[in-house]
Amino acid sequence: MKPFRRLGEATAPDGTVLSLFAHDGAYVMRVNGVELMSTRRHQSEDALAELACTPLRELPDVQVLIGGLGLGFTLKAALALLAPDARVMVAEIVGAVIDWNRNPEYPALAGAALRDPRVEMRHADVAKVLAEHPATFDAIMLDVDNGAAALTNAGNAKLYRAAGIQTAIAALRPGGRLAYWSADADHAFATLLRQAGLAVKMTEVPVYGTSRSMHTLLVCTVKPPPRRRAEPHAGH
Repeated sequence: MKPFRRLGEATAPDGTVLSLFAHDGAYVMRVNGVELMSTRRHQSEDALAELACTPLRELPDVQVLIGGLGLGFTLKAALALLAPDARVMVAEIVGAVIDWNRNPEYPALAGAALRDPRVEMRHADVAKVLAEHPATFDAIMLDVDNGAAALTNAGNAKLYRAAGIQTAIAALRPGGRLAYWSADADHAFATLLRQAGLAVKMTEVPVYGTSRSMHTLLVCTVKPPPRRRAEPHAGH
């Protein structure tokens, strides 16, 4: 069995330890020793961008936000879909994750994508970025953790509560799409999204290949307000 080689280690704001490993030609990110993502298994990260960005590919002046850089696969997939005049902002709270992706010694990561002129990389909490950009984005893709059950950073939990959902909705342009990555089918979180006034579609994507293990993507749009019935004219 080929060994895992530790390439780097970083600490998230809440003290969680993230580690980057090389293994048999692949890169693996672990959190507190548990595998979080791998360059061998990124189908769901690709699909997150495809579901959020495919409806935008023919539109001008598109602006999207990706919360969580990870190993860069959602960013790469979004750039492949979006037009040359699109703008893609990426928010990542752990500076070392950005450094790992930019390291030319790790070409399978997102160094080339981060050099794309359409990309603005922000070393920041995505919740803060959302609050700073009302009515800005045509699509928001949030893959900052394992989903509503925060694994990497306890601070991420606020994104998955009612107030965090409303902040994300407020950052959308009219007709925008809000997409969440989740390790599991979290029906309680889907209910919370619907209670926030969102139409929610849950899609399961194999972890890799034809695996029976699934990740879940939740793609949301703001429901139009109900049509008001016309008031009858006086005397009728």
